[in-house]
Amino acid sequence: MTSLDRDELLEVGARLAAEAARFSALGWMRATSGNLSEVVSRDPLLLAVTASGRDKGELRPGDIAIVDADGAAVPMEGLDAVRPSAEAGLHGRVAATTGARSVVHVHTMNAVEAAHRWPDGVVMRDVEMLKALDRSAHDDAVRVPVIANSQDMVELGDRFVQAHDVAVPAVLVAGHGCYVWGSDALQARWRTEALDWLLGWTLRSA
Repeated sequence: MTSLDRDELLEVGARLAAEAARFSALGWMRATSGNLSEVVSRDPLLLAVTASGRDKGELRPGDIAIVDADGAAVPMEGLDAVRPSAEAGLHGRVAATTGARSVVHVHTMNAVEAAHRWPDGVVMRDVEMLKALDRSAHDDAVRVPVIANSQDMVELGDRFVQAHDVAVPAVLVAGHGCYVWGSDALQARWRTEALDWLLGWTLRSA
């Protein structure tokens, strides 16, 4: 059994629950869909991931599972055992590949529509909101990668690694949604909100 500070983990859980409630209110985590994570240890890599099968608008601080880099649950003293999201393994690959400390996965209609329309990647440029992705508002073509979906998280993780662009903090999963990451939960949230706006603008202006 791995031991981390229980109070600190519950603080992470409360933060993820608040973020999940925010995304749920936007309609981006309908039913029990979507999941959020935050790195709680870098060596070894461990993440707190929202529990599977629970309404993301009603999570409590303890509704998190601690997982390793492969998404396998790690028993944690002081926390009830909960089932992690089946997609926890991809969160681990994103965190390991990008160095991110927080990963957001939501199911927005704009993400699904854009990935369907542009399966080779969604290109955006010349709009102010790109600054929220740390890109220039003009003369900077930003291509958000699109990868095919899979229920095998190793396969999906491999696709992510192959498609990942270090200059773009997001990837779309065809027929599924988007993954966005940041240095903390706040930056990941801002980038997710900006990405959805940009995808909507791109769809409407095409």
